[in-house]
Amino acid sequence: MAPTRLLPRLRIRVEHWPRRALVLTDTPAPDCPDCWGDGGIPHHYGDATGEYAGTDIEPCTCWNENRRWTLLPLPRRPRRTPPGYSDEPPF
Repeated sequence: MAPTRLLPRLRIRVEHWPRRALVLTDTPAPDCPDCWGDGGIPHHYGDATGEYAGTDIEPCTCWNENRRWTLLPLPRRPRRTPPGYSDEPPF
């Protein structure tokens, strides 16, 4: 049974997609007995021969990974000019 939380545990992150921005986001509860603070419960599965085929991660109820708020869009970094390139005309 997941612990009940009254307030989300927030942190500030830099997101890079679709545009660089500072984002306030929720984090998993570190004392959650279901996911041990990882935010998800891994389920390993195998193929028809019984060999390992991958892992599915079931999101835990102690956090919502879609709970995020954009605080500040960040400016794009200026492009660097390649070495040896000049804006000056050749004559």
